[in-house]
Amino acid sequence: MSNKKLLFVLNPLAGKGSVKNHLLGMIDILTKSGYEVTVYPTQEQGDGIRIIEQKADRYDVVACCGGDGTLDEVVTGMMKSNKERPIIYIPAGSTNDFANSLHLPRNMIKATKEAVQGEKFCFDVGSFNDDYFVYIAAFGIFTDVSYETNQDMKNILGHMAYLLEGMKRLSTVKAYPLKIRCSEKVIEDEFIFGMITNSESVGGFKRITGDNVELSDGEFEITLIKKPKNPIEMNNILQSLLIKDIDNESMYCFKSSEIRIESKEEIAWTLDGEFGGKQKDVTIKNIKQAICILKAKNLENEE
Repeated sequence: MSNKKLLFVLNPLAGKGSVKNHLLGMIDILTKSGYEVTVYPTQEQGDGIRIIEQKADRYDVVACCGGDGTLDEVVTGMMKSNKERPIIYIPAGSTNDFANSLHLPRNMIKATKEAVQGEKFCFDVGSFNDDYFVYIAAFGIFTDVSYETNQDMKNILGHMAYLLEGMKRLSTVKAYPLKIRCSEKVIEDEFIFGMITNSESVGGFKRITGDNVELSDGEFEITLIKKPKNPIEMNNILQSLLIKDIDNESMYCFKSSEIRIESKEEIAWTLDGEFGGKQKDVTIKNIKQAICILKAKNLENEE
């Protein structure tokens, strides 16, 4: 019986370049598990989307190794091409928010071993106009940090790099007058930040998206921060985020399967830590259990 064919997409720069140190070990595990492995190191941003769109139908399984951005490209490629292939995700990024939500091991060899022995778990994917995201679509303060922060800085400092870069932007906070529609309500207000998430953590901070997060329930956790009236209120907002008290009078926090956000000016968005373009009118929908990943059942996150 012929082996199953596996396409292994990896970001060679992720995780301080440590992917290269573990590559042979990961391939050996995959091969011993009955896979015929083809390795593709991504060459530039967006390369993972292209390779999945072009070649995923030739393989039985797709594995990816890198940060959440690498997973985003693989998932986006799958969604754009309407192909259904199970995914093996071996996290090797700086913060690995979605990998933490999936409770995947940080050790690449351990993650590979558990994936090949694992079961399918299907999670929700977000559509963002004509694009897709895995775990977060966001706008406003701090959201450009992830894609403007130097990769070397991310490798050295992890999620602290995002905080350090973000602090530089506190003096230039911009508010956006928005009209927000979802099935439950219509909101009109000024906001400095918004995030539509399907993750237990953002930027390395756990539970900042709310309690009882389910990755496959067909709903997003939505947090919208209103324009502060003064510097003291701004400080209180930041304190609330740090202590994970995200449901107060300065914020809207709710769940929804679909949301439309309208603005009179273009707003820059980030999708899974990468630049998502500037938009005036955005419709975001939850596609329930759209992608399946191979993972150990009920695994707690380990080193």
